[in-house]
Amino acid sequence: QVQLVESGGGLVQAGGSLRLSCVPSGPTFGTYTMGWFRQAPGKEREFVSAINWSGATTYSADSVKDRFTISRDSANKSYLQMNNLRPEDTAIYYCAARVSPSFTPARVKSTSEYDYWGQGTQVTVSS
Repeated sequence: QVQLVESGGGLVQAGGSLRLSCVPSGPTFGTYTMGWFRQAPGKEREFVSAINWSGATTYSADSVKDRFTISRDSANKSYLQMNNLRPEDTAIYYCAARVSPSFTPARVKSTSEYDYWGQGTQVTVSS
């Protein structure tokens, strides 16, 4: 049974930083694409950032690419370093894993392309 567990969310003032973590368990994640999405109240879930199986390729939404950095380690944990946070970044952040190792912007930013999801972690940015 594949599970993803996020952590690191919380309340922070605008301009502050948070680092989210995603810990996978279950079958090997060696070739999985890892992604981060977020969902604000009353809005659809939206793509934030993704990283390919080797960590060599990343893709991020325009709204965060100069402030957020995605990474992964040898244990396939995924991280989302979020700097210069803004009130509009407030949302539940979800970690996701995609079995297919193929990595194109069109696929990695689509929620339907991901096979596994975590329960989410709340990020609240106060002004």
